[in-house]
Amino acid sequence: MIRHLRILSPSGAIDPEYIKGAEERLLSHGFEVSEGRYCRGSHGRFAATDDERVADLRAALDDPSVDAILCSRGGYGLQRIIDRVGEIRKPVIGFSDITALHQLSALSHQPSLHGIMCKHIATLPETSEALQRTLEALRGEPLEYEIPAHPLNRCGEVTAPLTGGNLSVLYGLQGTPYGLESVIQQPLLLIEDIGERHYHIDRMLNNLRLSGVLQNLSGLIVGQFTDCEDDPLMGETVYETIARYAAEYGYPVVFNFPAGHVEHNLPLWLNRTATLRVEKEYVQFLQA
Repeated sequence: MIRHLRILSPSGAIDPEYIKGAEERLLSHGFEVSEGRYCRGSHGRFAATDDERVADLRAALDDPSVDAILCSRGGYGLQRIIDRVGEIRKPVIGFSDITALHQLSALSHQPSLHGIMCKHIATLPETSEALQRTLEALRGEPLEYEIPAHPLNRCGEVTAPLTGGNLSVLYGLQGTPYGLESVIQQPLLLIEDIGERHYHIDRMLNNLRLSGVLQNLSGLIVGQFTDCEDDPLMGETVYETIARYAAEYGYPVVFNFPAGHVEHNLPLWLNRTATLRVEKEYVQFLQA
């Protein structure tokens, strides 16, 4: 069970009011919360300089009283410093650009939580499933989801370690020690994205095909591709493009999973085993 959360801003700058609101809500649910020295800062596009953001991460990782790191937001910035952070031995919480830290966590087999950050913790209604499931995950409770079927799904069942996150970040890490082909063998892969052109998504998926990543998966979970408009010149929708790349492999595939840049962003433990069951009428996702 996680008790003490340290809020950091390892990527973009954030409105401090969201940090304040997240702290108040987490405190009301019995968690202890502290802040990194630079988490409320601003340095151009980033929350702080590269050195300062590395220092905040290292301080939180080295502090034995801190149980987990809650990233305040994503944005951009982690790939500039990922090779300077060191080994991760406690959960990191976040999504989007935080995918880089999830990949770093995978190298030491450290589970990390793909899920909401300060803005949504502060502003979602108390009854929000994304908020309540996140609190349950932090308390160590199992995650069990059942979602509707999608026409492009491929049926099957698999139990495998879950990895992944933001497709653009994963693509940017290919060919590095933090790339998908380097961290976990035969995983269940989660992908999501925001604001990418249709042909950019096609390019990134082709990279995963050519590098052997898609071939070596145990299953594929396709989350939300927010503000990624279908391009008529591509002759198919974004989801159909993804389905085409997965078509030659036999593993189960799920589309429209509620994870990504949306309010209904359900938490998922990365670098931890999950069971995915895809039936014609529904999809089940289970994590102890």
